[in-house]
Amino acid sequence: MTAPELILASASPRRRELLARLDVQPARVAPADIDETPRKGELPRPYVQRMAREKALSVASGGGAVQADEGFVLAGDTVVAAGRRILPKAEDEATARECLALLSGRRHRVFSAIALAAPDGSVRERMSETIVRFKVLSQQEIDAYIVGGEWQGKAGGYAIQGHAEALIAWIQGSHSGVVGLPLFETRALLKAAGFVIG
Repeated sequence: MTAPELILASASPRRRELLARLDVQPARVAPADIDETPRKGELPRPYVQRMAREKALSVASGGGAVQADEGFVLAGDTVVAAGRRILPKAEDEATARECLALLSGRRHRVFSAIALAAPDGSVRERMSETIVRFKVLSQQEIDAYIVGGEWQGKAGGYAIQGHAEALIAWIQGSHSGVVGLPLFETRALLKAAGFVIG
């Protein structure tokens, strides 16, 4: 019997790099095309869970040019939350500066959800929750980080795998989850689905 394919419902190179740490290479990449707007009053945890599930189901049902019986679809979503507030992906400098100023010197949470849609239509889900605290950031530090450009398209305006890591006082939880794919949870999910993981 042929082993099932794994289809990654994400265009993120970071997620592909993280999967490679598990010695897993997706057979195909098929980014999901869904509305990622939070619902009115939606909190970070249920929002990120909904996003991962909807992405997986969208691609599994053909939303990513993939037929449901072609293999397992793995999707993920990561959200940076300040209290009950979902921080945006920084698409411009003003948003990145606002996020960094808000996160300066305080704790925030990063929720990283994953969903694995099976050919039979079932969906397995897992999530990591990580607490991160930045040092108090000076204006010079924020300016330098903005100039580097790592914030572009990043949830909360920073990438922990880059220069921002030197500005983080401590972290409790999953480092890979903050990057975009919690490896412990992903490994457990894939093994439960029958994938051979080293």
